[in-house]
Amino acid sequence: MNRPTIAQGIIKISDQDTYLLTWIEAFLFDRKAQNLAKGTLDFYRRHLNIFIMFCDTQVITRIDQLDANTIRKYMIWLEEKGHNPGGISAAYRSLRAFLYWWEEEIEPEGWNNPIRKVKAPKVALEPLEPVPLYTVKALCDACPKNTFTGIRDRAIFLSLLDTGARASEFLNMDLDDMNPITGEILIREGKGRKPRTVFIGQKSRKALRKYLRLRNVDHLALWVTKDQTQRLTYYGLKSMVVRRSRSAGVKTPALHAFRRQFALSCLRSGMNVYHLQNLMGHSDLQVLNRYLKQTTKDVSDAHRQAGPVDNSL
Repeated sequence: MNRPTIAQGIIKISDQDTYLLTWIEAFLFDRKAQNLAKGTLDFYRRHLNIFIMFCDTQVITRIDQLDANTIRKYMIWLEEKGHNPGGISAAYRSLRAFLYWWEEEIEPEGWNNPIRKVKAPKVALEPLEPVPLYTVKALCDACPKNTFTGIRDRAIFLSLLDTGARASEFLNMDLDDMNPITGEILIREGKGRKPRTVFIGQKSRKALRKYLRLRNVDHLALWVTKDQTQRLTYYGLKSMVVRRSRSAGVKTPALHAFRRQFALSCLRSGMNVYHLQNLMGHSDLQVLNRYLKQTTKDVSDAHRQAGPVDNSL
């Protein structure tokens, strides 16, 4: 197999080479050269590796062996392996991006891109469950008020809910990015490398200032480990939530559930949906809709306020 070779930072491949592994590595190299976010690169790499695993079961090693039926088999194979609809959709999108890129890169004569004949798998846009507010209160109450980690963890719970930030964005915050007086926090690199400003309210600022008084100011990161020598990691944050949930006697919430509750609470409080979109860092409203779980009470209240018979006749 002709593998790509790195020469002065450039992958050199013959246009006649159609080996999947060769071109997938070249595709990832191209994405990295475009300065895509690490999370996006990992997304492509993870799902294309899964596709390679499937191709191994079909004894497929070259792009010109692929056809529409192969891709349909791949979708079914993913389902049989236990992937949920969202995961199958992500796998399809990654493969589509790769095949479109290869088609544009090589412009192969007489080759018909098989992905064009396979429709994207449907994904039911079910509302995403937020963390209940009583759970957040229980988690805060489970944090000791006289220890560094207890004071830190309470500030984390309040700030995580108040900013609506993604966990990765939250953990990448630095001391210089936030103003403990005004509550402004700069997210320097959100999804798609887009910066934005988020905010925390009075209660969260009070908890944060209490935490900062105990902080080693020499460390760049805003959220640090127990010994204050390292930035708190995603695994460390997740483990902390598990421990506090056990102490509080509540079901452990997903980290992203705090972001969902932020969106839902802001909507119920009457925030303009475009302001909410900016705070959450979404490129369009379609993505935001998944966060806005409407309960029967929400719809009932909306009808009571705007129903034409009771309000107009």
